[in-house]
Amino acid sequence: MADYDRRQGGGGGGGYNNSKKRRYRDDDDYDRRGPRRRFDAPPHVRIRKQLLSIAENPMRPWHEEVQSIATLFTDNWSDELLRVNFVELILQLAIEQPLKTPFLAAVVLVANTNKPEIVDSLLTTLVADLENKIKQGDWRDVKLYLKLLACLQNCLEGEGVFPVLDELFSRAVDLQTASSEDTIGTELVKIILLTLPYVMVAAPDQWQQKAADLMEKTEIIASEPHALQALIEPYHPESGEDASSSMSMIGLLQSQLQTEANSGWALPCLPRPWDFPSSEAEQQSRLATAPKHALPTIAFPKTVLAGPRPLFPEIYFSVYPNQEVESVPSTATAATSLIRDALLDTINILHYNRNVAARLLIEVDCYFAPRTFAARATPFDRLRDIEAPKSTWKPEDVAVDAVFSQLFQLPNPEHKLVYYHSVLTEACKLAPAAIAPSLGRAIRYLYRNVPRLDMELSSRFVDWFSHHLSNFGFTWKWTEWVDDVYLPDLHPWKAFITGAIDKEIRLSFAQRIKNTLPEAYKPLITPDKEKEVPDFKFADDRTPFAAEGREIAALLKRKAPDEEIQPVIERIHVLAIDNNLDPLVASTDVFMTAVLHVGSKSLSHVLAAIERTKDRLTDAGAASDAAHAQIIAAVMAYWSSHPGVAISIVEKLLNYSILVPSVVINWALVSHAGATRGEALAKAHIYELVFNTVMKVTGRVRQVVQKTSQPDVMVDDETRDRDVKAMRSLFRAMEDALSAWASGSKDEMIEAADGDGNSDTEKLVRRWGGRWLRVFRRRAAIEESFLLEAAKEKKPDSGDSAPAVAPAVAAEVDMA
Repeated sequence: MADYDRRQGGGGGGGYNNSKKRRYRDDDDYDRRGPRRRFDAPPHVRIRKQLLSIAENPMRPWHEEVQSIATLFTDNWSDELLRVNFVELILQLAIEQPLKTPFLAAVVLVANTNKPEIVDSLLTTLVADLENKIKQGDWRDVKLYLKLLACLQNCLEGEGVFPVLDELFSRAVDLQTASSEDTIGTELVKIILLTLPYVMVAAPDQWQQKAADLMEKTEIIASEPHALQALIEPYHPESGEDASSSMSMIGLLQSQLQTEANSGWALPCLPRPWDFPSSEAEQQSRLATAPKHALPTIAFPKTVLAGPRPLFPEIYFSVYPNQEVESVPSTATAATSLIRDALLDTINILHYNRNVAARLLIEVDCYFAPRTFAARATPFDRLRDIEAPKSTWKPEDVAVDAVFSQLFQLPNPEHKLVYYHSVLTEACKLAPAAIAPSLGRAIRYLYRNVPRLDMELSSRFVDWFSHHLSNFGFTWKWTEWVDDVYLPDLHPWKAFITGAIDKEIRLSFAQRIKNTLPEAYKPLITPDKEKEVPDFKFADDRTPFAAEGREIAALLKRKAPDEEIQPVIERIHVLAIDNNLDPLVASTDVFMTAVLHVGSKSLSHVLAAIERTKDRLTDAGAASDAAHAQIIAAVMAYWSSHPGVAISIVEKLLNYSILVPSVVINWALVSHAGATRGEALAKAHIYELVFNTVMKVTGRVRQVVQKTSQPDVMVDDETRDRDVKAMRSLFRAMEDALSAWASGSKDEMIEAADGDGNSDTEKLVRRWGGRWLRVFRRRAAIEESFLLEAAKEKKPDSGDSAPAVAPAVAAEVDMA
């Protein structure tokens, strides 16, 4: 410190030091070394940098950027590394950042005017990759390659990409003729319809009749509702409402393109970076007279595969429908499907980099025609002031809408749900002033529609909402919903509020969440929720078997051998018989509760306690169905104020085979739901428990089925058949239990019903039963569909299980 003070003060030796510094500074001021040599990156590096950032700068005209890249490329044509990298990068970007495909095509078209050889090289590589993707069934990459070819239509000889589209339609017809439930044929027709608009903007006024002929054929498939569409409706139909009220994406796209065809294929939203301004008339003329190239023949395999991603019909879903002012494209215009398709590809392809995905979503207006969108961050209230023909489409709303369409996709989105959570979080962090209001309006729409939203989607909404708030200080305008706090617990709005608050507490702690809520909400967080460790009920002498419970807990804490615990268990049996109680149930409840109490410090503590007592718990469950059910009942009762912990413990008990899935399902849908007269069906954590259990069972079956098809894996057909049979038995048990709740025939409902049996409570319980039933009928149908496809892929000599699967699929679809 003394040295530091002396230097700062300038006294003592500081003068010498300061003169040294001054001398060095003077040397810097009068540097006699001359200017530094400028380092220019090699051409392939500069080309790569410019292609990666193409169209990202809204201040730079597209034609200037396209010309600059093409000129740099052709001026350095002799660089072989540059030529190879250029082709590879164009194809890679077309797959990884499909928003930029038209601009990449424009660069190729301009380069074609000087060095036509590059187009032949590009087409040769592209067709080889395309054939490989078709063989693998990677239909998204097939679509993206065809999109690039469509943008290059003007430099292709003959009919260009149309023979490929005709072949795709021929395959789709064959598949649909073989099975009305086929999804590959529907996917092929969707690819055709999404490729056509880019052909029409790349070569306007040339292919209208060809496009009309092709669309006339696709209408046969696109206009027919798919057999599986009823399973994936995002809204649970009200009484007497048509279950298929939503629009399928392919049917919507067909009608939109028909409208565009009737208006001359204007497609005003699509960019045309190959159209140069009048000041560049010479370049435009060179593009018109540029050499044309033959598209190499594309070989199609005899049998097309579904590919690595499960294919299901797609439903159009939006969180901004029927607004006073359109902030997203209307479903009547093709812009709805074309913009949504490009954004969904971007989101799902860039799953490995959520930051880039979020940035591209925010900059969506850079990649479509000028004036397609309103200015960024325009408040919704200001959209009314925008006069026609200016657009009122908010780029933020379009981006948020696209992410929610994936987050709420049935039966499953392509990636884990948390990925879509993270994209919305990153977008909100990158542009909070623009994205936050759009998210707020989306949340309000979803909340209003919670009563009619599919149960599975309602659960996803709870998860996303609580997770999103946790990233932004748990702040939300809860006062907007304050009146709903006083609704019955069975009401979907009240159920959403309690479920969201519970999830928030899991992500933080009760006192913090309580401080973020208005006064009316605070009673929802009971004092028990604020305790980190639940009270041990056997600490109260008034509780039956209190002394024995404390004694077993003490023995477990000091890791006493089983021989010391057994006398206490026998004492509980004697006392239970004296009080006309089931001795096995009583001893199991005491023992399991003691185990939970000993392990209450953390999940690792309770796992260690369960590991030490696994044999006794397994024997208790095997001895009696009632005792088996009491294990889960004890867990849920002990951690009732922290259901997230209870669910984690139940999952571990399933892993240890102490519990079996049927016991969990029976407890939730029969015992516990019956004890609460159906109110348990409105609890988010009960649904989470059941859903997680079902997914564990179906995941196990899928693993076994996939392993039996691999000759080097030791999984026999007997194991597969046993697991499949157990899964179907589980779904039948759920069907029986939930059908009773949905129809009102459950004994507890009959006993509690008013005179006419139409009380508001009963109606709500029946509605919850119907929502649950729809979810698990869908899950059963999905698994049967998987088994059917697996049976088809087996060799003929081992295809004996196929007939047993097919009728089950039809039955599940009919039930839905």
